[in-house]
Amino acid sequence: MEKIKINLHLLLPEVPDERDACVARIIFIMEHHKGIDKAHLVPANDGQDAQLCFHYNPDEITLQQIQRFAQNAGAAITGKYGHLTVEVAYTRELEDKAIEDQLRKQAGVAGAVVSSTGNIRLEFDRKQTDSKQLLAAIRKQGLKVLKGEEKHHDHTHEHGADHDHEAEGGEDHDHGHDHGGGGEPVWPAIVSFGMLVLGIAADNFWQPAFFTGIVRFAWYALAYLPVGFPVALRGVKLLLKGDLFTEFVLMTIATLGAFYIGEYPEGVAVMLFYTVGELFQDAAVNRAKRSIKALLDIRPDTAAVLVNGSFKEVPPAQVEIGSTIQVKAGEKVPLDGLMLSESSTFNTAALTGESKPATIRKGEAVLAGMINQQQVITLEVTKRFNDSSLARILTMVQEATTRKAKTEQFIRKFARIYTPIVVLLAVLIALLPYFFVENYRFNDWLYRALIFLVISCPCALVISIPLGYFGGIGAASSKGILFKGSNYLDLITKVNNVIMDKTGTLTKGVFKVQTVEHATSDKTEWLSLAATLEAQSTHPIAKAVVEYVGVNSADKATNIEEISGHGLKGNVNGKMVLAGNIKLLEQQGIKVPDAVRQVTDTMVAVAVENNYTGYLSIADEIKEDSKEAIEQLHKLNIRTTMLSGDKQSVVDKVSSSLNIDNAYGNLLPEDKVKKVEDVKKVPGAVVAFVGDGINDAPVLALSDVGIAMGGLGSDAAIETADVVIQTDQPSRIVTAINIGKATRRVVWQNIVFAFGVKAIVLVLGAGGLATMWEAVFADVGVALLAIVNAVRIQRMFHANVSRRDAKGAKRHKIFF
Repeated sequence: MEKIKINLHLLLPEVPDERDACVARIIFIMEHHKGIDKAHLVPANDGQDAQLCFHYNPDEITLQQIQRFAQNAGAAITGKYGHLTVEVAYTRELEDKAIEDQLRKQAGVAGAVVSSTGNIRLEFDRKQTDSKQLLAAIRKQGLKVLKGEEKHHDHTHEHGADHDHEAEGGEDHDHGHDHGGGGEPVWPAIVSFGMLVLGIAADNFWQPAFFTGIVRFAWYALAYLPVGFPVALRGVKLLLKGDLFTEFVLMTIATLGAFYIGEYPEGVAVMLFYTVGELFQDAAVNRAKRSIKALLDIRPDTAAVLVNGSFKEVPPAQVEIGSTIQVKAGEKVPLDGLMLSESSTFNTAALTGESKPATIRKGEAVLAGMINQQQVITLEVTKRFNDSSLARILTMVQEATTRKAKTEQFIRKFARIYTPIVVLLAVLIALLPYFFVENYRFNDWLYRALIFLVISCPCALVISIPLGYFGGIGAASSKGILFKGSNYLDLITKVNNVIMDKTGTLTKGVFKVQTVEHATSDKTEWLSLAATLEAQSTHPIAKAVVEYVGVNSADKATNIEEISGHGLKGNVNGKMVLAGNIKLLEQQGIKVPDAVRQVTDTMVAVAVENNYTGYLSIADEIKEDSKEAIEQLHKLNIRTTMLSGDKQSVVDKVSSSLNIDNAYGNLLPEDKVKKVEDVKKVPGAVVAFVGDGINDAPVLALSDVGIAMGGLGSDAAIETADVVIQTDQPSRIVTAINIGKATRRVVWQNIVFAFGVKAIVLVLGAGGLATMWEAVFADVGVALLAIVNAVRIQRMFHANVSRRDAKGAKRHKIFF
């Protein structure tokens, strides 16, 4: 648990002092967010302004999110904190903690998380340091920086989007497949293996007279150096950083000890097979990294921009909002935009995992990363390159590896306690028998102690477990499900209550006007006025009204007021117009006929100049897989609840058709929060909330696992959620849970297997019944088997998809 203090006047510049009621409100809201254990006020004193202090878990929430949540709660945000994501050449899990500790010592660094897959996330005070200094600090740790992007924590841009800036000093911005670099070269292992084989042959078959004494020692020493020296050097470097007991130190002590007692071949063999194991570990991690890099292949290098009547090829990052771009058939869309051409068909598999082509028509949104399949089209750019949906996906997947699951955190801490204990036990095995055993021979017991050390190496756990979680994140990503951290893979397996929004989550959110009822003889004027008012809103119901009625360009709407959960109020052509639900009209003291109150369908009631004029009934369509999703959740013994701002009669109708356990309508955003809080109060309840709208953001943050529909969902919902479903399919909720369970199952298989084998061989080694060769299997063999098991997660879900797709067209998607 870490903590950060933010001056009160930075968060709430309009608040006179800490006694203001807004301060208590911010504290109350922030304490309900996942990852924030405590929020409290630090009163002002003579030398310090009043501050808000947040105690938070950096694996569950970042400073960037804390500031965004504070903004949503009503606080102003400044650009005080920066967020730097750096990709480096591969780091090993046991080195991560030492690197984190060193980076946290840098002035201004508020948080540092290092992933063994090569991603580093830093959060820092921009008044004390900058990205250039931080990159220098990373290089000082002996890491090669491949790419760095800095995000400012201010949110003055529309929708709170962050505008990325390339961090100064990035060394390599190529997005090819070779970024996993940093793995060990193969030639040292080949040289050592060749010399070891020749040495063993000389010992047991040729037996030349000269191959004794110093010559034999020198031969095996030369065989040892190519594989032993890099490991020993790494151990010394970590030793200088304060990491005394690491796998590198263990292997060095064990093998040098073997040389001391004259077991030269075994000393070389242990280090050789350890190095071979590391090569396989490197290969597994780099394979996982390359699968992420494959996603980067859908980032186009150029965009054809209309300049002075002709299209010119420029880098996508240089294209401004509002520009017109051209995309030819077969090309990838470089930027998010609106379709200017009549229509085309797009392959969306890279974004959503769905192979079925999508037809997009004029005026509809096209996302970066889609592949145009039909004809030459033109688009109007709506977002800068770094704000596009594709860039957001890439950032989420990359940063997901820096948020560790509790199991992963536990193993990491356990290894750091377990290793020194084993070293102490090894010392006792070597020395203690002197007092109890007759005919004690130091070399015999030292050999047993060395076996004990080799077996104790924790690499099987600390490599395979993060790799397992990374495999789970990759498997989910291939299905259009983005987990923002391995911690959520763990947490989603415990969910026993799924609470869902209705519109856009269980239903398509595509509304159509069904009927129009008039209460006035002037049937066209009130509809025109209502459409002009609704044109000021982005709500799907408002869009349905505008699409049905159309908007007269001569009509002008002013003084627009959006009343949350009710509707719109404003002046159109000098007349006061209300458009929304019946509650809105009643709130304004307008009488509504009883017959209208009995209507069960969703409606937009309209009043002009304080007189009710009529209503439009609106219908939404349930998504094709919603019923399947609810059935599958029930099979997992998960209770389902639906919350909606829609009328209770409409909610009941949808709930009945889907067989949802509980359904509540007529809810304002704050009512949804209350309902979720009520469910969370039930002992043992673990709640996932699924939503897509801006008004769902507070509930997504409050739930144990927030799931956003990312295809059509709002930026606020996607930013706040812990899991994003790109396909907008409710059935993917169950898929996400199943992937989480499969990942957890594999992780625990590795834990039990590694501990089981090691425990058996440790006992045998201490009793003199196991040799160095059994120790090598207990270390390297177990590690390799655990890694293979971890990689299996990706293949499990690949196989599931392949079997399903054998019945139809072959799917095109990215597998991790």
